[in-house]
Amino acid sequence: MTDSADDAARAAAGDSPALPLTGERTVPGLAEENYWFRRHEVVYLDLVEACRGRIVVDAGFGEGYGAALLADVAAGVIGVDYDLSATAHVARRYPAVQATRGNLAALPLADGAVGAVVNLQVIEHLWDQDQFLRECHRVLAPGGRLHISTPNRITFSPGRDTPLNPFHTRELNAAELTALLTDAGFTVESMRGVHHGPRLAALDAKYGGSIIDAQIERALAGEPWPADLCADVAGVAADDFVLRDDDRNNRDGGGDYDSGSPGRSIDASLDLVATAVKAP
Repeated sequence: MTDSADDAARAAAGDSPALPLTGERTVPGLAEENYWFRRHEVVYLDLVEACRGRIVVDAGFGEGYGAALLADVAAGVIGVDYDLSATAHVARRYPAVQATRGNLAALPLADGAVGAVVNLQVIEHLWDQDQFLRECHRVLAPGGRLHISTPNRITFSPGRDTPLNPFHTRELNAAELTALLTDAGFTVESMRGVHHGPRLAALDAKYGGSIIDAQIERALAGEPWPADLCADVAGVAADDFVLRDDDRNNRDGGGDYDSGSPGRSIDASLDLVATAVKAP
């Protein structure tokens, strides 16, 4: 973990989180939330070099720990979120981030103003996904990049058209995300997936096939977690997750993805991580 991420975790630790844990965002410093926090954090860590020296927008920053992490290397980070309490929290806790309250469907930025837009685990919450992506394209300078992650619908809400998470409006698979990005004027440079690494795979086996399901079952039961589950979840680190390219680079001109090898293809990923480029 980087110093900034460590500072964020320490800052949010305590008897109660600085922002309420509603299920709509994740926060650092909570043992029972740690799996989801680390699953988000790994993508922010992966984007550090891509954001170095750039003016970056973190669109939908949530608790703000990721925007603060990027602020260590970026020329500047503008955080935009519609939630007033989150904006006030970030302005207070992470002063290196320029926290701005705004609608993601009408970003409060000039045309071509920034070099990168980061949008992690947010687009699935938005009602007008197309308009948001058009706004990202508008505010990026030519050659700028949009870095976006979202739960993979195939594995997050398997066999369902309606998301399991009540805060999600529409979840996407790789082909659907590619189509949205292309329609908004972007070229998709890469599409990767977040997967469990060896340690989490071992924990999946320990909990009957899925440590995710083990957590959800305890949360839905509304009962205290078993000590071993709590300890295992609290011990998860960002490097227990891995980001993988689609095995056979299966994106064709229509933006479709094949299944590839079992367990390693984009369709088997937990989260999708796309980088899309605005034409120079």
